[in-house]
Amino acid sequence: MQKKKTSTRKTAHNNIGYSGISIGRWFLKLSLLAIYVIFVYQLWLLFHVLYWKHNNPQSTAFMERQLEILRADHAGATLHHQWIPYQHISDEIKRAVVAAEDSQFLQHSGFDYDAIWNAFQKNLAQGGITAGGSTISQQLAKNLFLSDNKSFLRKAQEAMITVMLEQVMSKQRILEIYLNVIEWGNGVFGVEAAAQHYFSRSATTLAPHQAALLAAMIPRPRYYDDNRDSLHLLKKRDILLKRAHSAKIP
Repeated sequence: MQKKKTSTRKTAHNNIGYSGISIGRWFLKLSLLAIYVIFVYQLWLLFHVLYWKHNNPQSTAFMERQLEILRADHAGATLHHQWIPYQHISDEIKRAVVAAEDSQFLQHSGFDYDAIWNAFQKNLAQGGITAGGSTISQQLAKNLFLSDNKSFLRKAQEAMITVMLEQVMSKQRILEIYLNVIEWGNGVFGVEAAAQHYFSRSATTLAPHQAALLAAMIPRPRYYDDNRDSLHLLKKRDILLKRAHSAKIP
């Protein structure tokens, strides 16, 4: 009788052992599957970056999301967007945007660590997110592929895409795409559409004060589209007018 009890215990113990091994195998398989999916997604992103090195993106994640929002209110809504080659974009807007968003654009390799540290200290002092240290390359990575949600995973993916952009594209190409795809108002994307929307002229002929105003609008384009006489906007425009002449552009 004692032998039967011992045998039963051994069987139960073996079953538990087999169950643990089975769970471990499933966990390993799921982990490998997750790694594979992440790897394939990174390849998908890299393919687009390589393609866009010589081909112009017709849309971005930000454009598609904004179009969905607009069509929720008006089914026939469309975006205002027109591509313009880098050489046809006024140097005034190029310098103003670099001065406003990324003064070290030509010097860094995608990340301005001094700006990131300064933004961190400012946010810490303010007790919230009031400043950002994103470069033009980081902003482009987010606009092309990602959402505007703030999370560690999204920032990590943004960093990986930024590295891809910097390794594959020239600074000129990065700035060209950036100027052509960023949001500049309610349904307005890209510098040519912005120049037409606000000044009824091409981005080729933007004057310094017009370029400075557009550059000042980038952090809150929809708000400033509805509040074009904002004192904060006009003050920032005047500051950029003084800084823009020293900005280095590709």
